[in-house]
Amino acid sequence: MMKYAVISLAGSQYLVEEGQILTVPKTSQTSSDQILLTVDNDRVKIGCPIVKEAKVDFEILKNYQGPKITTFRYKGKSRYRKTRGFRPQLTDLKITKITN
Repeated sequence: MMKYAVISLAGSQYLVEEGQILTVPKTSQTSSDQILLTVDNDRVKIGCPIVKEAKVDFEILKNYQGPKITTFRYKGKSRYRKTRGFRPQLTDLKITKITN
């Protein structure tokens, strides 16, 4: 059974299937109403811009900090160098149910 959806979550679009574990920027939502496309075997529903009756439920597995990302700024001939870094806040979600 081929069942998947394209959702918009935290400003990004994701292709999700039931049972999939997805890593997204930190969120506290437990469902998504911004469904852009759903596919259930042969039935394809494309939103304009969203599919009204569709819903994707998920559960939050864990919130954590990701690996450190280092940024470096440099200007030649003026001896300007600046190193900065941060650790992004991430959430792991498990897709439990896709409703068409």
